[in-house]
Amino acid sequence: MAEIAATDAGQKPTSLRTVVAASSAGTTFEWYDFFVFGSLTGVISKTFFTGLPETAALAAALALFGAGFLFRPLGALVFGRIGDKAGRKGAFLATVLLMGGATVAIGLLPSYTQAGIIGPALLILMRIIQGFALGGEYGGAAIYVAEHAPANGRGRATSWIQTSAAFGLFGALIVILLTRLAVGNEAFDAWGWRIPFLFSGVLLAISIWMRLKLTESPEFAKLKAEGNETKAPFKEAFGHWPNLKLVLIALAGVMFAQGAVWYTAFFYVQTFMERFLKVSPETINLLMLSATAASAVLYVFFGWLSDRIGRKAVMLFGMVLMTAAYFPGFHMLSKTLNPALAEAEAATPVVVIADPADCSVQFDPVGKASFVSSCDIAKSTLANAGVSYRNEPGVPGQPALVRIGVQTIPSTSAEGLSPPVAKAVKTSVETRLKTALSQAGYPAKADPARMNLFGAFGVLLVFVTAATALYGPIAACLVELFPTRVRYTAMSLPYHIGTGWVGGFVPFTAFAIVTTVGDLYSGLWYPLAFTVISIIVCLVFLPETKGKPLS
Repeated sequence: MAEIAATDAGQKPTSLRTVVAASSAGTTFEWYDFFVFGSLTGVISKTFFTGLPETAALAAALALFGAGFLFRPLGALVFGRIGDKAGRKGAFLATVLLMGGATVAIGLLPSYTQAGIIGPALLILMRIIQGFALGGEYGGAAIYVAEHAPANGRGRATSWIQTSAAFGLFGALIVILLTRLAVGNEAFDAWGWRIPFLFSGVLLAISIWMRLKLTESPEFAKLKAEGNETKAPFKEAFGHWPNLKLVLIALAGVMFAQGAVWYTAFFYVQTFMERFLKVSPETINLLMLSATAASAVLYVFFGWLSDRIGRKAVMLFGMVLMTAAYFPGFHMLSKTLNPALAEAEAATPVVVIADPADCSVQFDPVGKASFVSSCDIAKSTLANAGVSYRNEPGVPGQPALVRIGVQTIPSTSAEGLSPPVAKAVKTSVETRLKTALSQAGYPAKADPARMNLFGAFGVLLVFVTAATALYGPIAACLVELFPTRVRYTAMSLPYHIGTGWVGGFVPFTAFAIVTTVGDLYSGLWYPLAFTVISIIVCLVFLPETKGKPLS
C-alpha cells in the first residue's frame, strides 16, 4: 500500500498499511470484548442470575447482551460530535480505553451468590459502558481508513474494518475454547469464564500503543485547516433535510438488514444450536470458529468486489441470499445436528391444549412472573426442553393437557401453593412430560454420533456468505454517502441503531417469540421482516456511491 502524507506537522508520512492495521487492531479488540460476553450468555445467566428460573435467567442474560447495544446510538452521538468537531483520532482512542476497562472489570465482578444484587447491577453498568464505547468506535475507524484510502480502493481498504469483527469473534471463541480445555467445563463454569475477560487487558495495551502512533486523517485535517469544520454537527446532520434523508436511507435501506442478517448468522444461531438443538458448547465453538475463519476472507473479497461492480449490487446479493436462507437453513441445522429431534417433531408432534386465559407469555427477562398455572408449567417445561409445540384451545377452567403422539399428559396448577409445594408440583409435571417426550423419541441432547458437521458447516457458510456480502462494502458505502463535515455523526447513528437496536436484540427477541409461540423457528420472522424492508428501500432509494469524491 502506498505512502500517504501525514497531516500532523513534523511527523513522518503514515502508510495506508499502518492506518488499516492500527484501526483494525483496535476494532478487533473491541469486538473481542463484546463477543466474549455474547458467547458466554449461558454461563453469565448461571453466575449472575441464579435467583431466576432457568428460562428467565437465560432470557435476562440475552437481554443484557442486547442492553449493551441499546446504548450504542448514544455513544455514536457523543463520539460522533467529538470526531466531527475535534478530529477522528482522539475520538476512537477514547473508545478503546472505555471498552477495555469495562471488559477487564467484568472478569473481576462478584457473582450473585457472592454479592447478591450488586453483582448483576455492576454487570449491567459495565455492559452499558461497553455499548457506549463501541458506539463511537466503528464510525471513527471506518472513516479514518476511508479518508486515507484511494477512491478506487475504499471498499477493499475499509473491508479490513469489517474483517476485524471476524477476528474479534474468532479470538473470543478460541480463547473460550482453550480456557475450557485447560480448566475443564466444571471449573470454567465456576471461575474459568473470567479468564477471557481478563485476557483483554493484554489486547488493550497493544491497541493503545498502535493508535497512539497514528496522525489525523487528511480529509479532516484539510477541513480544519480551512476553518470549515462543523460547529453544530447534530443540527447539520439531522436538522437539514438532505443529510437527514441520507441518514434515514442508510438506516432503513442498509442497516436494518445488516443488524438482522449479521447477528442472526453469528449470534442467534449459537443460541439456537445450544438452547433448542442441545448441541454441546465445544461443538458449537468448533463450527463457529470454522465459519468465522471463512468470513475473514469473504469480507475482503466482497469489499474488493464492490470496488469493481458497485456497493449496492453486492449488498443486495447478501440481503436476498439471507432472505431465502432463513427458514430452510435453520431447519437444515436441526436435521444435521440433531436429526433425532427433527425426526421426533415430524413423527410425534406435541400439542398443548389449554384454556387461553390460563396461559401467560412464556418470557420473563426480569424474573417477576412465577409461571404457576397448569398451562404455564407445561409450556415452560417444553420450552426448556427445546421442543416445538402447537397450541389448541382447551375447555375453559380446565387444567392444560399436553398431547405427545397418542399420549395425553395432564398438567397441574401450582397457584396459591407455598413455594416448596409449588416446586414439587412443577417437578412432578416436568418429570411426567420429560418421560413421555423420551418415550416418543425426543432426545435430551444431540447425539454426536449422528451429527453431520460438514452439512451444518455448509449451512453456516451460506449464512456467512450472505452476512459478509452485506457487511463487507458497508463501511465504504456509508462513508461515501455523507459529507465530510458531519460524516462521523451522520453515519454512526444509523449504523448503531441498525446493529444495536435491530441486530443486538435478535437473540433476545427471537428467543422471546419462540418461547411464546412454541415453534422453534418462529423467532426468525423478526430478522426476516427487517431484511425485507431493507431490500425494498435499498432498491428504490439508495444511490450508488462507488468512487464518489469524499470532499
